[in-house]
Amino acid sequence: MAVYLIKRLAASVLTAILASIVVFMMMRSVPGDVVGQMLGQTSDPVAAAALREFFGLDQPVWRQYLGWLTRVVSGDLGTSWTRGQPVAGMIGSALGVTLQLSAATLVLATLVGVPLGVVAAMYEGRTIDRIVQSFSLFGLAAPVFWIGLMMLVGLSAISGWSPPLLYVPPTESLVENASIMALPILSLAVLQAAAYSQFVRQSVVAAFSEDYVRTAVAKGVPRRSVFFTHVLRNVAIPLVTFMGLILIQILGGAVIIESLFSLPGLGRLMLSAIETRDYPVLQGALLIVVVLAMAVNLAVDLFYRVIDPRVRLG
Repeated sequence: MAVYLIKRLAASVLTAILASIVVFMMMRSVPGDVVGQMLGQTSDPVAAAALREFFGLDQPVWRQYLGWLTRVVSGDLGTSWTRGQPVAGMIGSALGVTLQLSAATLVLATLVGVPLGVVAAMYEGRTIDRIVQSFSLFGLAAPVFWIGLMMLVGLSAISGWSPPLLYVPPTESLVENASIMALPILSLAVLQAAAYSQFVRQSVVAAFSEDYVRTAVAKGVPRRSVFFTHVLRNVAIPLVTFMGLILIQILGGAVIIESLFSLPGLGRLMLSAIETRDYPVLQGALLIVVVLAMAVNLAVDLFYRVIDPRVRLG
């Protein structure tokens, strides 16, 4: 286990470095920079040159990257070029909102999608199966922003109520925080619950087609007992893998939902950094997202041993 962890951590560090190079180069390939955003296209050349020197944009790209990477290794993500605030503090404040949104969405999608998939598989070909399949197709086909917009518009039209625009942390007021986060969580959970139900249904149906399961059913063992005794273990491991993928998808969908519902999360922070060409903020935020994705993948691999001790980590 220790050797495996060391190998995975070393691979994660290499992946993070490669991802940071890609992000760094992509940002500098986008037309325009922070100087153009600040001074406009008709800016004074002398003032523009002074600002580029101040931000270090006059240096070669490789030197800019090495300087940024050195600061990151020492724990310094830099200072926002447009706000003048420490990037680490800005990301820390935004990350709490995104993690709350992602965790609540994952829990809700799991509690709804997994039972629906199991029920659909247990009653394959019947009316309830067709209903669940219709929900899955709708959830997978509808874009996240459209679902969120329809919920927002529909609720406002029916009840005249709309969620507050000012975010309130749960530590200040659970009620106000719930009223703000309810629609964003529901909007994200619809898609993920649909994906869950479809995946679980297919996995359970495939497990019931195995010879040893069919033999147990033929001997008269109730399907419910067969499910908990034989099928559940076979479905558990791929379900954990799928859960990790779902969580990464939720982090990606949070960018759209946070902008739609004015949530001060990591996704909205990155969009703002892209618009203003605030390189330190965007580079730091994307680096955190990459680290989170790698942490999720590592946690999924380690959880395999909890579910099935026969699984060896190579």
